[in-house]
Amino acid sequence: MNGRSRALYVETLVRADIDDLWRLTQDPSLHPRWDLRFSAIEPLGVDAEGRSRFRYERRLPLHRIVGTGVSIGERTRPDGTRTSALAFATEDRLSPLAGGRGYWRYVPTPDGVRFITGYDYVPGFGRLPDVVLRPLVHWMTAWSFDRLRIWAETGVPPERWPLVSVLAWWKAGRPRATRCRVRSPREGAMAGAPATLERLT
Repeated sequence: MNGRSRALYVETLVRADIDDLWRLTQDPSLHPRWDLRFSAIEPLGVDAEGRSRFRYERRLPLHRIVGTGVSIGERTRPDGTRTSALAFATEDRLSPLAGGRGYWRYVPTPDGVRFITGYDYVPGFGRLPDVVLRPLVHWMTAWSFDRLRIWAETGVPPERWPLVSVLAWWKAGRPRATRCRVRSPREGAMAGAPATLERLT
């Protein structure tokens, strides 16, 4: 996958315990509750190299996208951070994302956990439609990160904030993509990818 400038980056500060954030993001039954990109994630087991394989769904009004993926997490690292790397793919021709690779990074700070993602994907509809779709996918990621932040910090479940809540501009405390940093402070969104990303096939 090519194009550093096209890869997506999102970062938020979550004022919660890193173990709680890890649980909300790594549990396949909890992940789809806050992340707009998934409707369901079904674990398919762990291989001999410690890679977790899964099946995912994204339900649309008239269609259901199905794909598979593989991930590997590092819960204990010498510097105190944690990482999770992921690769996914689908053969569904109606999916705007044909396949992709990315990572999550959990960085403890005195103020909370910096939760970071960087990822890139192959456009399912080609490069031209992706000019419109990629900013939408970027927004969905940032909005989902803020919905996760609210859940981790306050205990308010993400179902309290369905997608339609973006129209309720008068409601205080609703998720907002603008609360997230969406430009990498490093050399490209994938610059912070862990070495484990190269182990995913």
